[in-house]
Amino acid sequence: MSPSKQTILVTGGCGYIGSHTVLRLLETGYKVVVVDNLSNSSYESLRRVHKLYGITAASSSTSNFEDASLPVETLIPFHQVDILDREGLAKVFEFHPEISAVIHFAGRKAVGESGRIPLDYYNVNISGTVNLLQVMDEFHVRKIVFSSSATVYGDPPRIPIPEESPIVASMSPYGRTKVFLEHIIKDLCVSSAVKQQEYLKELEVHPKDHKKVYNYEWSAVLLRYFNPAGAHPSGIMGEDPQGIPNNLMPFLAQVAVGNLEKLSVFGNDYPTADGTCIRDYLHVVDLAQGHVAALEKMDKEQAAGTYGCKAYNLGTGTGYSVFDMIKAFNKAVGRELPHVVTARRPGDVPNLTADPRLANRELNWKAEKSLDEMCADLWRWQRNNPYGYNTVHEKN
Repeated sequence: MSPSKQTILVTGGCGYIGSHTVLRLLETGYKVVVVDNLSNSSYESLRRVHKLYGITAASSSTSNFEDASLPVETLIPFHQVDILDREGLAKVFEFHPEISAVIHFAGRKAVGESGRIPLDYYNVNISGTVNLLQVMDEFHVRKIVFSSSATVYGDPPRIPIPEESPIVASMSPYGRTKVFLEHIIKDLCVSSAVKQQEYLKELEVHPKDHKKVYNYEWSAVLLRYFNPAGAHPSGIMGEDPQGIPNNLMPFLAQVAVGNLEKLSVFGNDYPTADGTCIRDYLHVVDLAQGHVAALEKMDKEQAAGTYGCKAYNLGTGTGYSVFDMIKAFNKAVGRELPHVVTARRPGDVPNLTADPRLANRELNWKAEKSLDEMCADLWRWQRNNPYGYNTVHEKN
């Protein structure tokens, strides 16, 4: 099915990665419906998507962007629904029978916070996703791209990390939710193949009892991405965490604009060259394209009669330490930003660096943007939007 014929439901579509993916989907020719409870995001992100899509349309010589003149609420239908609200999710599918696949971002995502409120993480991430999967199945939408994480690898035995590295009972409740959900989605795909075979046998025996023929098989891609960073190169759209950021780069950006005093570096006694944790940072624009590539991969496989579940790493294959990232962002900002070394944070592991070659081959995807571009784009966004999507000068 061509992109122009498909409508994709994006859960968590007002968030950092979700909004960039919504824009990339529109630019590629998909139609999009967004679900978000706005607990850690802003509807303003979709207004920025709408603006950027209009800029893309104005610079294009093709007629592929005729819908760019539509108002934001028509171009990007939005439903403020929590994934824990099963009835609310069902109403979204009832209202949009054209939905053909789901990209699932919605959920809690902070390693440190998950150790303080684990029950919230298990409830939202696991119960909410099971709700979504059940509603999808009820409405015969059985194609999903799942936002997983490199945290499923725990403290991996091998760097860079290949997909066949064991997924483990991760060191944080957040990571464990991703591990459990990967198993749930895999189990669903396996069971759906059995259900489809039983259904086909029933069709052979009692064809007249079935007025419409269905396909009960699921397709799923689990995207284990590493550390998203950066912002849209325009400076119009970026990450806007509510409250104090949990991740390194948005925290540094808040220090740079004076909203926070200094960065805390959690530990400098890890078994790495400079003692700080190493992570594989990839530009959020590259990450958004990875989700489009996953949809295209499933379409090709389904056209060939192939279903099932497969995991891919999305990363650059290059790891940077916390001190490396501070140095790179200092360069983008043009001055030294204050930081202090504190105790280790529970749940952190020394090194998470991807082996992205499987995604390079099978998804025809590769991270293109450099560390310098990530930092420059992040600084452009934060400098132009010191309070994120909040239009007042001071956040309450």
